[in-house]
Amino acid sequence: MSTTFASATDTADQKAKLVEFATDVYGYVSDFDPNVGLIVGDESCLVIDTRATPRMAREFIADIRTITDKPVRHVFLTHYHAVRVLGASAYENAEIISSRDTLEMIRTTGQFDFEVEMRRFPRLFKGAEEIPGLTTPHLTFDREMSFWFSGREVRLRAAGRGHTAGDSICWLPEERVLFTGDLLEQRATPYTGEGFLSDWIARLDELTTLDAKVAMPGRGAALTGTTAVQASIADMKGFLVALRKVVGGSVEQGLDLVATYKRAVAELKPRFGDWAIFGHALPFDVARAFDEARGIDSPVPWTAERDQELWKALHD
Repeated sequence: MSTTFASATDTADQKAKLVEFATDVYGYVSDFDPNVGLIVGDESCLVIDTRATPRMAREFIADIRTITDKPVRHVFLTHYHAVRVLGASAYENAEIISSRDTLEMIRTTGQFDFEVEMRRFPRLFKGAEEIPGLTTPHLTFDREMSFWFSGREVRLRAAGRGHTAGDSICWLPEERVLFTGDLLEQRATPYTGEGFLSDWIARLDELTTLDAKVAMPGRGAALTGTTAVQASIADMKGFLVALRKVVGGSVEQGLDLVATYKRAVAELKPRFGDWAIFGHALPFDVARAFDEARGIDSPVPWTAERDQELWKALHD
């Protein structure tokens, strides 16, 4: 029996690197840790997501300083997860922007998520003791916010339910560069534990209509060229469809969660088992798909106790 998360053995740091997507537009990309983005303007910078802690955000800022001395004055949050938002205090005097849904989730679920994420993936929370508290956006929008940043149009769009109850994207229409947050992962297993699977599939279909030339996924390598972007979206959709199919079929046959999980591993591992964090994410993915297949629309909140109960049940 094991009650230790699969991520417990993931202790090797990954060094993120700045990758230029277009003039003054960058991704800060690692092998499969959460990616963040950067847009350099005439007088200041816009950052997309913050990293998990102020210490980790300062690593990003140090690398920003290798290409510009302009201060970060704007921070956009794609969704509320701790690993995306709790580095915000490192960006001093920056305006923090999010969708209204993201703000509401920070207020209602942010503390629980922080505690759970840090236990699940401690390596991603270096310097967690420096986090001053939850990140509260200064400016929110309901559906879309469009503004000109040093002559460049930036569109922040609330995509709706998918990876969470409120995901957003950053889209540069002239350059056709897309920052997807965790709506899209590149050969990294999506975490659907708080997701809405049918809605998420619809969100991916919507991403295809943008016809992006470059996309920075939430995890995994940056995608260059429309063919690569569309292929990645198709792969991600394939995972979600396959997950829903195997779990939904199991529920129809009256299988319990443990039997459903075993069937899901058997069917999904040959196709997706080489994706990053497969062993870590799949138990939570199956648990959420199992609930959704039984008609539970809103995800059941995760706590440390529920995490341990699930892991013990599935790995006994």
